[in-house]
Amino acid sequence: MFNRDNKHFIKKFAVVATVGGLLGSGALQAKESKDSKLAAYIKFSQILNLVESQYVDDINTSTLITKALKGLMSNLDAHSVYLDAKSFKSLNVQTKGEFGGLGIVVGMRDGALTVIAPIDGTPAYKAGIKAGDIILKIDDASTIGMTIDEAVKLMRGKPKTKIKLTIVRKGERKPLVIPITRDIIKIQSVKTKKIGKDILYIHISSFDSKVAKGVKEALAKHPEAKGLIIDLRNNPGGLLSQAIGTLDLFIDKGTLVSQKGRNKSENVVYTAKRANTINRNIPIVVLVNGGSASASEIVSGAMQDTHRAIIVGKKTFGKGSVQVVVPIGDGEGIKLTVARYYLPSGRTIQNKGVTPDIIVDSGEVKREDNDTITLKEKELKKHLEVELQKVDHKVADNNATDSNSTADSNSTKNNKNIITEDQLYKDAQLKSATDILKALMITQKAKVK
Repeated sequence: MFNRDNKHFIKKFAVVATVGGLLGSGALQAKESKDSKLAAYIKFSQILNLVESQYVDDINTSTLITKALKGLMSNLDAHSVYLDAKSFKSLNVQTKGEFGGLGIVVGMRDGALTVIAPIDGTPAYKAGIKAGDIILKIDDASTIGMTIDEAVKLMRGKPKTKIKLTIVRKGERKPLVIPITRDIIKIQSVKTKKIGKDILYIHISSFDSKVAKGVKEALAKHPEAKGLIIDLRNNPGGLLSQAIGTLDLFIDKGTLVSQKGRNKSENVVYTAKRANTINRNIPIVVLVNGGSASASEIVSGAMQDTHRAIIVGKKTFGKGSVQVVVPIGDGEGIKLTVARYYLPSGRTIQNKGVTPDIIVDSGEVKREDNDTITLKEKELKKHLEVELQKVDHKVADNNATDSNSTADSNSTKNNKNIITEDQLYKDAQLKSATDILKALMITQKAKVK
């Protein structure tokens, strides 16, 4: 029988009320009456009291409250989460660009633990994990009913230790078991290469604290670049400040992104600052796919809305919500969704993602077979032979420099800072982006004249 005068209950209710006040005040301004809120607290306390006194195993109030908080946060949305001391510390480490584990970013989609993206160059990436993979098991532990926090804890571990992920992948008839060896994850968030003489390729793997500075430095090192490809494929996001900082380098006016929440304090509009813009004219193509989420969707979506870039690839993940991390004492905290992002046009990313201007599937580009039978002018009777002889003389003259050309070609192939034509043909999305950018560069050149 439940006794409201029980001192044990009063003490326990004070704990619940404190927790309720922490989560309920300010951010959760309830429309319900005070009586109904009190009734809800009492109901929770009744169940808490019942579990503590009659559950088959002995369990204390602190443990029950922790479990209740985890359940509460996980049932709000896929990104709100209770962070124990270890998780809270780990979250702070990740934003600095170095942490231990597999290098995999996960989220919940339709109740299933889903890969948002493997981070480029990490053990998960090298093992073949792909965006959209559903993780069924971590070693022998089923992920059914598992929270993101619990899954991350299992996947983390000492460097050089092994783990198995059992995944379901679209297009595969059976689950795949993928062994991965854990390692220290050091992210080089910004990598640059050249395509030909005039195109600068910048790959951003995640938006950690170094990105905006890294992109600015890359542009300064390559003033000769007349076109830019920004590759955000499999970029799971990161810091909003870095997304804004990156956009500010190329957009000199207007809204970059805005956020709207329940509280007026969460309603913020971020605008471009002309003083921060270093290149407002260079033609840009942005590459995205299903592994592009959050901050990378803000960058690609804002570029699209302001007509600053052509977006190429596949539809993005669709994560357009804002989380804040609130410490709650003893090194713990909660990550709580407080607002949604909106692009310059006012549209939301949440559950919709960014649809590219030009949709291109991943894979290789098939080259034309050199053995294909075609008829050329020179093969016709009575063609203009004098002109052909001029061409033959030029070919003979060029043969004298063939050895130098071959040496240059071999040098290009061995240069890791250059993307070769063969590499382009192995990446259909990048090949399309390059072709589109070349067209934009020709148009830009015509405008200058």
